[in-house]
Amino acid sequence: MAKGLVFLVLSLALVVVFHSADAQVPPIFIFGDSTADVGTDNFLPGSTARADFPHNGIDFPNKRPTGRFSNGLNSADLLAKLMGYKRSPPPFFSSNIAYAAKKNSFRGINFASGGSGLLDVTGQTVNNQKNVVPLSEQIEQFFNVHGKLMAAIGPAGTENFLSKSLFFISTGSNDIFTYYHSTSTLPKQEFISTLALAYENYLRALLNLGARKFGIISVPPIGCCPSQRIYNATGGCLEELNEYARAFHVSMETLMCKLSSEYKDMKYSLGNTYEMTINVIDNPAVFKFKEVKSACCGDGKFNGESFCVPNATLCSKRHQYLFWDLFHPTQTASKLAAVTLYTSDEQRFVSPINFSQLATA
Repeated sequence: MAKGLVFLVLSLALVVVFHSADAQVPPIFIFGDSTADVGTDNFLPGSTARADFPHNGIDFPNKRPTGRFSNGLNSADLLAKLMGYKRSPPPFFSSNIAYAAKKNSFRGINFASGGSGLLDVTGQTVNNQKNVVPLSEQIEQFFNVHGKLMAAIGPAGTENFLSKSLFFISTGSNDIFTYYHSTSTLPKQEFISTLALAYENYLRALLNLGARKFGIISVPPIGCCPSQRIYNATGGCLEELNEYARAFHVSMETLMCKLSSEYKDMKYSLGNTYEMTINVIDNPAVFKFKEVKSACCGDGKFNGESFCVPNATLCSKRHQYLFWDLFHPTQTASKLAAVTLYTSDEQRFVSPINFSQLATA
């Protein structure tokens, strides 16, 4: 977030933005990983990628741990809030979609699953026990939703409904983590190309089902997570991991340009969370952060050697921290990111249009 975005640190600006959404809110479908998960993994008995325990949710209403990897709301919630909702749509597993569609009260679903990725192997345990819902299965779940909509409101109604809907996707980080910390001999560029091809296939599947508006959230500087700083003797960011994040964003720029040239009625916003986050790390005081290296909740060096569990070390001034745990942002950081995606006119952060413009396009 560049110097030109200093207005974002003004609390008044945040209040105004979060209460100015139009009454005609678009339906929202959310796909991705733990940055957007609002409880999907709670429904997977064998999953170890869960956050339905303290201190997670300490700033959520009633201090309730919901499965969000956050002290409160996450980016999916805060983007949905900007669009006019109270928070993110509910998880797929918790929803009576057919009933809601018939009652004309269906406004979207959150399919995101913590620990998942573009590749099916990402996030799965060694004994093949179901640990996460990969993006391929999230797309299958949407196909299921599509069928229920067709049955409830017919082909024309479904086409109209989905053409106005917003499709937010936040994924890729876990694939890169897995690859980087593995013994894979696949060359870097070939690996990035593999991720881009998988992404393309999923987007085409959604397009073929009627999706037309996409909010794509790219990979942040994951080498700067507390969990990765511990691998750097100086305590700095793991720059090799950041290189993967930058390469992934370039591949997303190419892909979205390609698809929008093929599908003339397609609209998209591509959020560059790499640039957004690096700018906060480089200029923390501008955004009222005092700690951008260590996690608020965790243990060990930088609080980055364990997840946020009930007996973890917990900071008291959570709003001053960029990171909640060893991987994830605090609610304050997520709010800043959401507002930037929604309002920024700087192409460095979101292009070719912002998420607000996408909603009304």
